Amino acid sequence: MIKHILSNVCFLFFFCVALIAQKDINQNEIPNIIIILADDLGYKDVGFNGSIDIPTPNIDRIANEGVKFRNAYVSYAVCGPSRAGLITGRYQDRFGFSRNPLFAPNDVKMGLPLSELTLADALSPAGYKSIALGKWHLGAHPDLHPLKRGFDDFYGFLSGGHDYFPELYTLNGVYDAKKQYDGYKTKLLRNYERVEEKEYLTDALSREAVNYIEKYKDQPFFMYLAYNAPHTPLQATEKYLERFENIKNEKRKIYGAMVSAMDDGVGRVLNKLEELKISENTMVFFLSDNGGPERVNASDNGLLRGGKGDLFEGGVHVPFALRWPDKIDPMVYDSPVSALDIFATAINPVKNEITLKNPLDGVDLLPFLQGTNNGMPHSFLFWRKYDQKWSSVRKSDGEKLLKNPKDTLLFNLKKDISETNEMKDEDLMHNLLDQYQLWENNLRDPVFLGLLQNDLYNRKHPDRFTKPD
Repeated sequence: MIKHILSNVCFLFFFCVALIAQKDINQNEIPNIIIILADDLGYKDVGFNGSIDIPTPNIDRIANEGVKFRNAYVSYAVCGPSRAGLITGRYQDRFGFSRNPLFAPNDVKMGLPLSELTLADALSPAGYKSIALGKWHLGAHPDLHPLKRGFDDFYGFLSGGHDYFPELYTLNGVYDAKKQYDGYKTKLLRNYERVEEKEYLTDALSREAVNYIEKYKDQPFFMYLAYNAPHTPLQATEKYLERFENIKNEKRKIYGAMVSAMDDGVGRVLNKLEELKISENTMVFFLSDNGGPERVNASDNGLLRGGKGDLFEGGVHVPFALRWPDKIDPMVYDSPVSALDIFATAINPVKNEITLKNPLDGVDLLPFLQGTNNGMPHSFLFWRKYDQKWSSVRKSDGEKLLKNPKDTLLFNLKKDISETNEMKDEDLMHNLLDQYQLWENNLRDPVFLGLLQNDLYNRKHPDRFTKPD
């Protein structure tokens, strides 16, 4: 009898040890996830898309050792809504994030609705630590802070842009602001505390990225590294400006220096992953939040028509690459993909351990990249600019409709990526309009006033920057 009991105890002991070991094995197989998001980067301003005057060897490494997406899109043509789509995996118009949010620290509705789950929220039950670095732009109200939206650490700023030189950070907090763009001058936040930063902003964010990778190297982590470079204001240090003495256009020179600083930071991140021997099992995404505003910051969208703010290709067709050596071979991928797909792709390895609140619009790209699905990730991609009454839909085979209050335009992007030659096809036009209408039927009107309504918002909210009692 005693032998039988001891035998059962031993069996249970070794069974539990085996379960713990199995859990450890599974935990070790879970990839780290890093999303590196540039701000207002032109399509042709990376080497893997043909840049000549601005070298980007480190960003190119992600593309050359992973997947170069030739037809990658964001879900909106300006920063805030595009980021809301990326971080939720859902078209932002489904939850009313149809405008660029204002810097309004007293308004809980001015940002990502609390009804939405972020990628950090989703990954937490699977044991991930999540870090947000840089530009947030999803709400300045305390309830919308990154640490309230699933992230464990934050270093950066809450507004839609920021100065780069620390001596310009003259405001101690959000309630020292008097107007919209004062957010650019706030001191940076580490979690909830204001800090005295000493480095050029892009370098500081790269430093923090490397430090947090070191901190969380022994467990799965998700890092959202949201550089504000090369968004205006155009500001760069001599270290980076000296690399572009050959560029005579002063705007382009500073812009190139800002991109180069970001590329250096990407290199620091990749090198740290290699040093810690976790590079092979880390997904690294790189993309821009929208196209480059060529006239504003001297970016270059190449052959693409238009730029930031447009539903032409130059506004929504962005540089995009993914590197995950353990699971994905180097390749060029031509089928249309979306920034919305990042969420679904990132949760693939742990999808059975998490519960989503809302259905995703993004698609898990891994089956397509690993060759187990030879179809196309999306039949259609959609865009809506609510205030301007612009809309667009693109078919997977390259046919695209763009509608504004004056015109309805058709293009074939496979033959005409520059959108210079209109197609004439009434049946196709009606088909695409029908598809768009089906999509729009499930959208919400904007839930907050945006950047275009700044003056109206000020009149309605005279206490916009008044600290609550």
